[in-house]
Amino acid sequence: MAALKKIQKPNGEEPDELETSVVQEMHNLEIAGDLKAELKDLYILSAREIEIGGGKKSIIIFVPFGLLKSYHKCQARLVRELEKKFSGRHVMIIAQRTILGKNYNRSTKNKGPRPRSRTLTHVHDAILEDLVYPTEIVGKRTRCKMDGSKVLKVLLDPKDQVTVETKLDTFSYVYKKLTNKEVIFEFPVSEA
Repeated sequence: MAALKKIQKPNGEEPDELETSVVQEMHNLEIAGDLKAELKDLYILSAREIEIGGGKKSIIIFVPFGLLKSYHKCQARLVRELEKKFSGRHVMIIAQRTILGKNYNRSTKNKGPRPRSRTLTHVHDAILEDLVYPTEIVGKRTRCKMDGSKVLKVLLDPKDQVTVETKLDTFSYVYKKLTNKEVIFEFPVSEA
């Protein structure tokens, strides 16, 4: 099946039913000609379905970090088409990243400290950026409550408010599921 070339699982694992349906729809979009040039060399690593409150579901597609820029070129159209196919589900594309622990030791071939792009904080910030793409994050606030818990408030670009407003709860649930951190998405109040 030609569509299965669109997924590359580690260690030769077989794709599950959701992953198979996602790559089949991507393959169909490529064949239809709408996104043929953009989707030609793109593939995914995995796909997960996350249960969101109210019986809604969301699909997260994990892609290789190296292909993320290529996905960004066609992400708006690809997500729109996939959301049509998987009716009632929001689709998000996130890059697969690696987190290295604090006690990471380089081999003798690779000297130096662990790269900043592999730290927990940087990876979580990058997941946040991927989650809301193509909307830009214009501000972040960390609110520390009296009981010691922290809530991250993320301010999104108000020019995308119409298109993104319905997805704000989905963004919060997915980010909580992936990073185990509470986050609230808002739009800055413009003073007229």
